[in-house]
Amino acid sequence: VQLQASGGGFVQPGGSLRVACAASGFTLDGYAVAWFRQAPGKEREGVACLSNEEVPRYYLDSTKGRFAISRDDAKNTVYLQMNSLEPEDTAVYYCATDEGRCSSWARAYRYWGQGTQVTVSS
Repeated sequence: VQLQASGGGFVQPGGSLRVACAASGFTLDGYAVAWFRQAPGKEREGVACLSNEEVPRYYLDSTKGRFAISRDDAKNTVYLQMNSLEPEDTAVYYCATDEGRCSSWARAYRYWGQGTQVTVSS
């Protein structure tokens, strides 16, 4: 099981980015896939999660309505579309997966991607 996160970068406030989490060695169908983020000096926090068994879950009030999680089964990839980005969204974004249902708890996931840096600044 491998996850490869990509798509991070530098963007001005109000801009958009889409980060991707490509899976290899297994198919995402049947797995919960979550995005987490970790800013310097802060704990890792759950952002959003997608599974076959549930509607998409968004864990941060600050990102609801701005972020959207989706999955492309043909590409075996999960995306996090981030709009109206704010400096407070600056963090390393990680994807994680495991069997079963979504959770905002990082320890619920055994498999992690390497992270992709998102920087929002003017």
